[in-house]
Amino acid sequence: MQIETPPTEKPYAPREGERRGLLIVNTGDGKGKSTAAFGLALRAHGRGKPVKVYQFIKPDGARFGEHRVFEQLGIPVEGLGDGFSWKSKDLDHSAELARAGWLRARADILGGQFFMVTLDEITYPLIYGWLPLDEVLQTLRDRPKDVHVVLTGRRCPPELIALADTVTEMALVKHAFRAGIPAQRGIED
Repeated sequence: MQIETPPTEKPYAPREGERRGLLIVNTGDGKGKSTAAFGLALRAHGRGKPVKVYQFIKPDGARFGEHRVFEQLGIPVEGLGDGFSWKSKDLDHSAELARAGWLRARADILGGQFFMVTLDEITYPLIYGWLPLDEVLQTLRDRPKDVHVVLTGRRCPPELIALADTVTEMALVKHAFRAGIPAQRGIED
């Protein structure tokens, strides 16, 4: 490790631009995409801003850790899927769930009643061809100017990355699962 001298001057000039709703993407093969998105939802909620979380893979009624705390805090979260694709009994049904869920998420994005809408794991129904990318892009362009949208998932389409204001790619350096350690409650769910 190299020791560094802490900066004593601000490393950037103040920004003069207009504050507006941001399009934020968390993608990549590393862990933490959804966790970071949920952190933004909690931050906004803590400031009294209305937020909504849509999860495109998790089923409606799921009781993972984030669902329990969102419920305690009064943050609405909707599961729109039926689990991982390899567990699906009917991928056509999985696609239908994603399309129906997208219509609800789209209405909330365009409706403007939420400060932030999180579209967790939306990249999967996009890359599987279950959702029309052009419609998603147009919805994001047409959203009210103060609505922030956070999207997560691996292999984010380049068109979404180009449209986004902030993109973070989580890089996989090391993961316990690859070392044979199974998923654990409170860490993965």
